[in-house]
Amino acid sequence: MGKAQNPRRVADNEAMAKTRMLRTSPQKLNLVAAMIRGKKVEKALTDLTFSNKRIAQDVKKCLQSAIANAENNHNLDVDELVVSEAYVGKNLVMKRGRPRARGRFGKIMKPFSEITITVRQVEEQA
Repeated sequence: MGKAQNPRRVADNEAMAKTRMLRTSPQKLNLVAAMIRGKKVEKALTDLTFSNKRIAQDVKKCLQSAIANAENNHNLDVDELVVSEAYVGKNLVMKRGRPRARGRFGKIMKPFSEITITVRQVEEQA
């Protein structure tokens, strides 16, 4: 008599991975996420590997995690995977400051963000 299994959050031909607390603004992270949306996973991994953006390596780790989830947990074929969704969310903001002239205080916001990547198995048209 066990607990009932939770329903899946994604479809049967999909797998997802989420990375939280990435130390960058959501706006900058969304530029990298837009770079991989809709691409085949091999092409997306190559683009992230050779990207000049600092956060691209963390996004690559998240994509590799989604691929591993698809292969190991959901028995999907890695060669037919496509990045179906890559969306960004806000996380906490560390508030720091710096004394400024005439007794004022300059606010320094240090934002964190999170990314969710969903990969989908798509049959190739021949």
